[in-house]
Amino acid sequence: MDLGKSVRHRALRDIVARQAIRTQRELASALKRQGIPATQATLSRDITELGLIKVDRGGSPAYAFPPGRSVEIAAEDRLQSLLSEIPLEVSVAGSILVLKTLPGSAHAIAASLDRLRLPEIVGTVAGDDTLFVAVSNAAALRKLRNRLTDLAQRG
Repeated sequence: MDLGKSVRHRALRDIVARQAIRTQRELASALKRQGIPATQATLSRDITELGLIKVDRGGSPAYAFPPGRSVEIAAEDRLQSLLSEIPLEVSVAGSILVLKTLPGSAHAIAASLDRLRLPEIVGTVAGDDTLFVAVSNAAALRKLRNRLTDLAQRG
């Protein structure tokens, strides 16, 4: 994670914990007041990566972290939900797991995988409908492929 993203995520956690933020526009304004610029697309990715949900705060929905759940559990739930709802084709290219899915879905899957911080994953690169997952070795590749297949079938 780059330094800018790390700072932005830390600021987002603080903002969401301190005040009721109802829209991405409010979130962008709160960040801007702290001197942190962010586009709508960046905020959308950050919301997914941080696992933010909407809950009732003062009679209207506002962003919050899932209650009593770790980031990893929320990420695994999100990943399972994604994998069970969209078609996924998995293939292998050397030490890279190649995931092909519907247009617009690869980034959400990559963000969920990144949030899991699995030791077998070296890194992910997502396009529109294809995601490359670099793994450390052949055993890690098999383990991850089995895990993803299992998550997809649970839904």
